[in-house]
Amino acid sequence: MPEVFVGAGSNIEPRAHLGAGLRALAERYGLLRLSPVYRNEAVGFQGEDFLNLVIAFETDEPVGELAAALAAIEAANGRRRGEAKFAPRSLDLDLLLYGDAVGVIDGVELPRDEITRYAFVLKPLADLAGDSPHPVLGQTYDELWENFDAARHPLERVPGDFAAEVAL
Repeated sequence: MPEVFVGAGSNIEPRAHLGAGLRALAERYGLLRLSPVYRNEAVGFQGEDFLNLVIAFETDEPVGELAAALAAIEAANGRRRGEAKFAPRSLDLDLLLYGDAVGVIDGVELPRDEITRYAFVLKPLADLAGDSPHPVLGQTYDELWENFDAARHPLERVPGDFAAEVAL
């Protein structure tokens, strides 16, 4: 089964919404691996800080089914599609990687381009899969992070064990 990586973020009651999202993912997919949680300022708009992390798990669900499941979990947590791209989010779940898949699959572009654009995606991905190569660029996620201009989007690691806090 391919390992998938999902970026998760929230800036509206983030602990509650991220916790609910993680519990829903664990119920559906079983064992989850979690990156540390990071706090960062909203990007592209004025708003409350976000909490972000990356989640890894294995599934044999096709990409389209997985994307639909992520959207359903978002909707169950108050996410409204059709809002501005840069706006507050109760829960945002983005499929970043599906194994080594490359291209547009079931309407989903893989790997997701935000991996190399935003610190709040790349750093937690490097924490979970640092030695793995990006399927297009060939560099490892650790190498990509080392060369990333992290000063543009500063991150603050949130202390504690988030998985324990949300009762996974």
